[in-house]
Amino acid sequence: MTAVTLPPARRPRRFAALPAALLLGLLAVSQPASAQRANRVAAVVNGDVVTLQEVESRRRLLALTAGMTGEVGGRANDQILRLLIDERLRTQEVARRRIAVTDQDIANAVGEIETRNGLPTGGLRDNLRRAGIDARVLYDQIRAQIGWNRLLRSQLGGQANVAQAEIDEGVAAARARTGQPEFLVSDIYIPVSNPGQEAEVQRFVADIIVRLRQGAPFAMVATQFSQSQTAMLGGDLGWIQPDRLDPEVATIVRQMPEGAISNPIRVPGGFVIVTLRQKRIAGRDMATMLTLRQAFFPFEGQVNPTAPTAQQLRQVERAQSLSEGARSCDAIEAASRGSPRPADPGQIRLETVNPPELRDLLANLPIGRPSQPIVSPDGVMIIAVCAREQRNLAEITPDQVRDRLLRERVELISRQVLRDLQRRAQIDIRSEPTPAREAPAASQPQRRG
Repeated sequence: MTAVTLPPARRPRRFAALPAALLLGLLAVSQPASAQRANRVAAVVNGDVVTLQEVESRRRLLALTAGMTGEVGGRANDQILRLLIDERLRTQEVARRRIAVTDQDIANAVGEIETRNGLPTGGLRDNLRRAGIDARVLYDQIRAQIGWNRLLRSQLGGQANVAQAEIDEGVAAARARTGQPEFLVSDIYIPVSNPGQEAEVQRFVADIIVRLRQGAPFAMVATQFSQSQTAMLGGDLGWIQPDRLDPEVATIVRQMPEGAISNPIRVPGGFVIVTLRQKRIAGRDMATMLTLRQAFFPFEGQVNPTAPTAQQLRQVERAQSLSEGARSCDAIEAASRGSPRPADPGQIRLETVNPPELRDLLANLPIGRPSQPIVSPDGVMIIAVCAREQRNLAEITPDQVRDRLLRERVELISRQVLRDLQRRAQIDIRSEPTPAREAPAASQPQRRG
């Protein structure tokens, strides 16, 4: 049987004193003219510099995520600059309010991104390094997102406490919708901060949609470019009823087939891209949920079944010994210490497990008893089922209602606070970031704010 993986800032630079270390730390390029352009100032945001190098680095990160080849159009660079400007506004406000984001916070967020995208620990950093992208490009973005989320939570004040009456009303309303359709949706929100830029933003959103339909991971693109509070969750809105969506979005979602990605949807404040992951009838989604423990013993190199190495044979023997001697999930968890895969993969829905052979194994394995060794090209695994229960996944809980109401309040405050920061900001766009071959740099500064 073949094993499968079970599903489960830096401080802003000041324009007045640009340090020499900034120039020395930039990526080397082959042509002096290219290097000079990369080091140019793209915009100044309340005295903080955004360079063309930062725009290029974020563009390359998008290219890696979306599997792009060749150059990205100038309008993508223009929109990336505007996203970076808004990101800098958020970072400045977080710093002004002295809201701390630690390196451990960043590491935890990176780990969650890797888990959602099926990457091993360190896999995201390795992918960036292979693509020639400094990991700090992503880390700075994550730092800004975490800090902004904490700022908004602090802004909630009394609204952070959802009244029990509101929760009860939400639960009752959800139960009243039993039998009606509901949708598992993810979204990407791209704001339009200036009405004169709407056509440009729409073209950028259309470019992103093309890449998504070509196979770019929706969650990764959402993490990088969505300005919604769901960005750190890969855009995941969870199961949602149409009346909880913007009316324009709800109209589209009702018509979409599962797996589809929408065209740009104009909503108040910007554009939304949605993907419909699944549909169901509210209140009715019976599932068999499994609690598991797993112990994975990795091979050094890919195994050749006809000529395994001594290390690979030892790992198989180790797994076989565990299979024969373990009598509980605790024993499997203890044997997993130091493994590159977590002992607890999280709750698993049996009906979604593939391949079918593994699904049958998990359906019939006695509780607490380990499986036989499951050999894969990169290692051998032992699995134990700790609990098996039938659950109605469509049954709304008070905690789910509370989380949804809180998320909606945070989203509303986010848009209000950012609009206020944009109105008060002094923003000089010093040179447009379109590629040099497409248009010359602007000769006069442009001012927003």
